[in-house]
Amino acid sequence: MKAIIYSAAVTITVLACSIYSVNAQDASSILKRMDDVMYSPKDLTGKNRIVLIDKNGKEEIREATIQQKGNDKRIFRFTAPASQAGISVLSLPNDVMYLYLPAFGKERRIATSAKNQNFAGTDFSYDDMESKPFSAKYTPKLIETGANAFTLELTPQAQSDYSKIIVTINKTNFYPETMDYYDKGNTKIKSAKYVFSKVGNYWNAQEIEMTDFKKNHKTKMQMSDVKYDTGLTDDDFTVRKLIQ
Repeated sequence: MKAIIYSAAVTITVLACSIYSVNAQDASSILKRMDDVMYSPKDLTGKNRIVLIDKNGKEEIREATIQQKGNDKRIFRFTAPASQAGISVLSLPNDVMYLYLPAFGKERRIATSAKNQNFAGTDFSYDDMESKPFSAKYTPKLIETGANAFTLELTPQAQSDYSKIIVTINKTNFYPETMDYYDKGNTKIKSAKYVFSKVGNYWNAQEIEMTDFKKNHKTKMQMSDVKYDTGLTDDDFTVRKLIQ
């Protein structure tokens, strides 16, 4: 009898471990597929219309350009209004980021501890603006498989103000639909909604709406004039290019 109970216990343990392994593998594969969708072009250029919306619904419009190469190089540069023009952020491999403020006439490297700060008054942090695959920053766990979407819980692999991100991923095309950001107290502090459209052979985030619940404030980033695989090189993503 003891042998039967022991055998059953071993079987249950093996099954539990197997299920955990499958779920972990599925979660990693799903997140990797999402990264592949978001970073599939060799490079891209485009224009951004940034809409800041305060708690009273008042809107402030800004304009910017974006250049990106692969999944680890990006320059985001404000072009309007005049008070914001030239403010730029450069994201490079190995968690390196630089900020350029024309008023000071020089760039500064963004410390890891400062990446939780909001970028230029938007509801996106420097960490949100970083060009780096989610699979390189977070450990995923599959928590729900719905009719049309997967839901993953992402836990930061390094220092972060987020305790977790809950992301829903379209089951057909594997682009993200929503991301909910939680603080260390497990309170939802921000939420991002994505609208994707297909441009040529690639899926593109046509609009990202980030809501900050603490500030009761929203930022919409609307992408247009997107061009892919234009031949950008590493030389286009240097500090010298940042300040031009």
